[in-house]
Amino acid sequence: MKTCGIIAEYNPFHKGHAYHIQQTRALLGEDCGIVCVMSGNFVQRGAPALFPKHTRAAAALQSGADLVLELPLPFAMAPAERFASGAIQILDATGVVDFLSFGSECGRLSKLEEIARGLHGATAEPLLQTLLNSGCSYPKARQETAFLLLGQKAGLLQSPNNLLGVSYLGALQRLNSSIVPLTIPRRGACHDGGVPKEQLASASHLRALLTAGKPEAAAPFLPSETQELYEKDLAAGIAPATATHAERAILAKLRTMAPEDYEALPESGGGLAPRLMASARAGSSLKEILDICKTKRYTHAHLRRLILWAFLGVAKSSRPNQIPYLRVLGFNGTGRKILAKMRTSARLPVITKPARAKQLSQPGRMLFELESRSTDLYSLCSPRIYPGGEEWRRGPVLPAETAQAKP
Repeated sequence: MKTCGIIAEYNPFHKGHAYHIQQTRALLGEDCGIVCVMSGNFVQRGAPALFPKHTRAAAALQSGADLVLELPLPFAMAPAERFASGAIQILDATGVVDFLSFGSECGRLSKLEEIARGLHGATAEPLLQTLLNSGCSYPKARQETAFLLLGQKAGLLQSPNNLLGVSYLGALQRLNSSIVPLTIPRRGACHDGGVPKEQLASASHLRALLTAGKPEAAAPFLPSETQELYEKDLAAGIAPATATHAERAILAKLRTMAPEDYEALPESGGGLAPRLMASARAGSSLKEILDICKTKRYTHAHLRRLILWAFLGVAKSSRPNQIPYLRVLGFNGTGRKILAKMRTSARLPVITKPARAKQLSQPGRMLFELESRSTDLYSLCSPRIYPGGEEWRRGPVLPAETAQAKP
């Protein structure tokens, strides 16, 4: 059986994601196993995921995924390069994944691979550092580096899914992985598009509708089974999760941090740590803090991540560069067979029962404890606060909990 990896946030899972899985199987065969690496309760843009990770894993399983593995927080809530590095490490460490499928606006793998080779060559890093030192934001510096090295071909990086795809390809190259990449042309609305297209809506548009209390407007763009999962969480008051629900707790954390605490935050160099500290004391809301702290060099996403790293207690010292374990969030019958193969092929411990985390090496235990603390704080981001300790109680979404349905 062929096995293909997909990297995603599924925030929320929608018909465009189901289309991607369908098209992947159309290329590789209907019996191809799909292994998803999915962000946990916090996502790359520096925000809580709208729905808890186990709900999003169940949605993926209902619409064609077979096994869902968690991308740990220090990689999930991070810039594209780090996000991609962690996800590719996980897929490669399973020992069972043959292919990587990702969506792109370009749809041409050869063009994206050429850009990836150029960006990860020996001459790229000095150029990038020079631009960063001149005050460019990381995304702008990366874009300019690509233009200097590759000319107009680098224009593809202005599209977000192309950019992520190039990051995946670069991670595969650095790891010298045997996983074979393929790309599916993106359909429907653009990444942050507010207007649905081809009956497909962007995740950002759906988040806006669901956060505004308009699930009926989002419903046409969601698989029917997914709607039922979301409606259950919405009715229970555990979704939609937003930073606004935890705003006072976040402000309390920011206002009680010492200068050395700010300096310990990841990616807080270049004078950003004292700037954020001053902004946190001057602002009376998260929006005000972001607006005061914003400069041309630092994107809102970068600042949102920094604020949530502070809230969750993520420091430079607690961000590993290597993935220490494979955490299973859910699986179906095919996923169970993939897990059985991983018992002998995986190069990292596979965590299906939370108690197993106590047997991990120190880096693994530290990371799991960080995930546990973050899940407890994620509850504060929900409309209704629920008890802590869930990370140690909750096992994977099992086949009996979610029926396999056609996308």
